[in-house]
Amino acid sequence: MIKKVLCIITLVVILLLSSFALLINHQMDQRLMLDQAEFITIDKGVSVSSFSQKLVKNEWLTTQFWIRNYVRIYPQYAKLKTGTYLVQPDTSLFELLTMLVAGKEHQFIVTFIEGTTFKQWLTLLANQSHLQQTLNNKSVEQISAMLNIEMNNPEGWFFPDTYAYTDKTKDITILIWAHNQMKQKLQTFWSERDVTLPYDKPYQALIMASIIEKESGKIDEQSLISSVFVNRLYKKMRLQTDPTIIYGLGDRFKGDIKTKHKYEKTAYNTYRINGLPPTPIAMPGGNALSAVMHPAATDYLYFVGKGDGSHHFSTNLKEHNIAVNLYQRNRGNALK
Repeated sequence: MIKKVLCIITLVVILLLSSFALLINHQMDQRLMLDQAEFITIDKGVSVSSFSQKLVKNEWLTTQFWIRNYVRIYPQYAKLKTGTYLVQPDTSLFELLTMLVAGKEHQFIVTFIEGTTFKQWLTLLANQSHLQQTLNNKSVEQISAMLNIEMNNPEGWFFPDTYAYTDKTKDITILIWAHNQMKQKLQTFWSERDVTLPYDKPYQALIMASIIEKESGKIDEQSLISSVFVNRLYKKMRLQTDPTIIYGLGDRFKGDIKTKHKYEKTAYNTYRINGLPPTPIAMPGGNALSAVMHPAATDYLYFVGKGDGSHHFSTNLKEHNIAVNLYQRNRGNALK
């Protein structure tokens, strides 16, 4: 009789525990009370108990009971990983817990556009609220040294792309990624270059790629522009490209190149200096790097903007002056 009673009690207990486990699993499948996607940050050492309190405080849950008991049954779900996570409105409590245990942090992104400058990159990084800011009080020279870049001006040494990062990533880490990518890209393109080019070092090609990038964002024109500059270098003609004037003026440039600017001798003004400027003037993308290593085979020596983003190319000054008169009358931004 006693044995029978014990068996019944044991069976009842098993049924109750099974029912409770089923109920907990059912509750863990319930959706969080969220109207929109929100971030949640798990700090180091946070327990499920304090985490669940936060959920209740945020009004994502009405009670801690189910999640606290769930991790007692399944202790592997008690090991929350630090980080910042994006939680969607249709996320269940179980899905949230799974994400935190797996450490699937939200990936923030920052995008750098081809043709932007290092100064613009620093401004963009400073405006990323989820980056750990370490460069605010650093000079360009100091940042260059921190990245082991030989030049005091690191312009051009970062590949424009979209970079994903997690919360509290250091801003300089993004620059390290971009710098490493540019070094790899430059070396790859350089190894596949046309060996007849008038460039002795990859850095010279990087400088030219930055000029090509600033001259035109139209991919199908970049190899033509590259050919113009190569032809000029072979003939020992000055490059005479307006973007170098702008870069040399720095903060003094107010949106309009004046005649006096073309005659002002800065280190970058290719109307006044022979050959290439001392550093790149922007961050070139892959298409510009390809164009500088494989210029089109042309006799062009001049080009002028048509006003629609495209250019007219000429082989002689007479034809070029006609094009300037046609497309850029009184605008003063033709390549001469």
